[in-house]
Amino acid sequence: MSATNIEFGQLPALKLQAPDGAEAIITLYGAHLVSWKDAPGGATPGVATPGVAADGPGAGSAAPAGQVGAVAAAPAPGDPMMVGSGDNVTPVANAGGTAGQERLFVSSLSARDGARAIRGGVPVIFPQFAERGDGMRHGFARVSTWRVADSSEQDGAACATLVLSREDLAPQLASAWPHPFELKLHVTIRARALTLALEVRNTGTAAFPFAAALHTYYLVEDVEAVRIDGVQAETVAITDKLDQIFERVGDTIGFDTGADKLTLRQSGFTDAVVWNPGAVDSAALADMEDEEYRRFVCIEPALLAPQTLEPGGSWRGEHHVQVSAA
Repeated sequence: MSATNIEFGQLPALKLQAPDGAEAIITLYGAHLVSWKDAPGGATPGVATPGVAADGPGAGSAAPAGQVGAVAAAPAPGDPMMVGSGDNVTPVANAGGTAGQERLFVSSLSARDGARAIRGGVPVIFPQFAERGDGMRHGFARVSTWRVADSSEQDGAACATLVLSREDLAPQLASAWPHPFELKLHVTIRARALTLALEVRNTGTAAFPFAAALHTYYLVEDVEAVRIDGVQAETVAITDKLDQIFERVGDTIGFDTGADKLTLRQSGFTDAVVWNPGAVDSAALADMEDEEYRRFVCIEPALLAPQTLEPGGSWRGEHHVQVSAA
């Protein structure tokens, strides 16, 4: 079974599992990838993602296209043992199975009920980046409920496609951006690789401009050990707050976490954004613990200059992440 319906906090979610053990969790709220564990290899077996209802062998239900079915049951009180994971305490579930290393950061204080955007994981940014426009900051895609269009296993990979259209938007969001559209997010995991593909299609009769990004929060042991190559001539290191846009970057970025190395490749996305709030800004964020800034860095594939999409036109941006040894 490659796809199972579960809950992330109070949010319906889809859990993908590839035959090699790689796992991902995507909430329907925002089509938000909140967990990606690469294939097993040295990580603690069976450590559940914070806020996710445990899904031991046989729990949960298969996820047919476009439907959220029964969800995996939360463990009974006293069932899971508890282990520490950085600043979080997480339940051990499915002790008979294995899990690879978690690659994405989600704040322990993040909302998990749809009251506000999730702090961490991979928020989908559309149709506006930050305050670069008159609409909602970072757009409405990350706070809207998407539909599961498909989930499958292909060539040893677990795959899912989520869809959002204007008809899915809350009335106030639809009235604020009155353009017929369709978004598709394709998620593919296998071994030590993740591929995200975002498609935008204009289903209306008038052109519209848009920007897009995949606001990826990577989990690291210590942000000061991070080194990033490929966004500028010099290697980027993070010693304090950093919020920097790199325009017209190449298609490959080297990311050294301090513990291992990742290769990031992008197409369609012309820019990259690197962000960490640093100590002062982190302390001012209500949905982040003061010291959590040390545990992540955002490296975001982005299309920042608004692109005009003609009626019937489409755009596709892809983001590939490959983990290699240190």
